[in-house]
Amino acid sequence: MIEKLTNIIREYTGDDSISINENTVLISDLGLSSLDLVNLVFSVEDEFDIEIPDRAIKGFKTVGDVIAFIENQ
Repeated sequence: MIEKLTNIIREYTGDDSISINENTVLISDLGLSSLDLVNLVFSVEDEFDIEIPDRAIKGFKTVGDVIAFIENQ
C-alpha cells in the first residue's frame, strides 16, 4: 500500500527522490497545496478504485491517514 501511494505521490510531484513514509506530512513535508492534495486524491481514487468524500480529504494530514482511509474501504 505504501509503495503504491509513494509511486502516486512521486509521479504527481515529479520528484523521484522524495522520501515518504506513513508519518510524512502531506502539505508541509511534500510541499503540496490544498489544491495539490485534492488533485492527488483524484489519482488515489483512480488507482485504488475508491471514492473519497471531500470531508475525508480534510482529515488527511499524513500519508498514514490516507493509507488508513483506503484500508477501511
